[in-house]
Amino acid sequence: MTVLLKPHVKDIGGLDVRRLLPAFPQKTVGPFIFFDHMGPARFAPGEGIAVRPHPHIGLATVTYLFEGAIVHRDSLGFVQRIAPGDVNWMTAGSGIVHSERSSPGDRAAGGPLHGIQTWLALPVKDERTEPAFVHHPGAALPVVARPGTELRVIAGNAFGARSPVRTFSDVLYVAAEMQPGGRFELPPDHEERGVYVVEGEVRVDGDPLAPQHMAVVQGGATVTIESATLARVMLLGGAKMDGDRHIWWNFVASSREMIEEAKVRWREGRFGKVPGETEFIPLPEDKN
Repeated sequence: MTVLLKPHVKDIGGLDVRRLLPAFPQKTVGPFIFFDHMGPARFAPGEGIAVRPHPHIGLATVTYLFEGAIVHRDSLGFVQRIAPGDVNWMTAGSGIVHSERSSPGDRAAGGPLHGIQTWLALPVKDERTEPAFVHHPGAALPVVARPGTELRVIAGNAFGARSPVRTFSDVLYVAAEMQPGGRFELPPDHEERGVYVVEGEVRVDGDPLAPQHMAVVQGGATVTIESATLARVMLLGGAKMDGDRHIWWNFVASSREMIEEAKVRWREGRFGKVPGETEFIPLPEDKN
């Protein structure tokens, strides 16, 4: 038995994203509490992504691109260009600020942007951990072969391989590139599992799963995933969350008090600053 999640399209400054999490009745899949499919989009020369500095608490963000590039800057002083196949893992913990922009060169040239952005809620014991940022190039991630399929382990462990990305709980996060006739089995190694079809004609245990839809697998059975065409599939999940989470804007927390505290800190300018940036995104309730 599965729960089917349908996308909700959002516009984030001229870029369409398809939001799958949080959803009803499935707020999380393992620690994944936010799942956005960006694009595919193509920017004209002179255009690009420009997300001004904004804060996060209580979560880790992961950006994984299929096409294009984004430059990450944060209040810890990190500046990192992320390219397809790389992993940017940013631990917000007690609080971090970052921006996401096209580089001047990428903006001048224009071009594609396509990828997945996710948030993983931190366990209660780690909600106020010190913020951190790590980057892992695509070549550092393990790749597992199955018939007609390459499985890149982005974070956590899967198919006998483990990503170098440090996580705070059990995590399943894998990008599968499938050829026509590709096939693999997803074992019940993780408490909660989701299957998201980025593109292509895919079946999950014999049932078709439409592109840009997510199947949340219930129970502890092995699941067979097959493709009739070239396909791209994301696997996500892990240990069930240790309690409910509140979500407000870019904040995730186990208590409303932490959310309210973060609002005040951002309004009063008490988060860190992103070096070299003077713009910022105000609290939604403070916008005119």
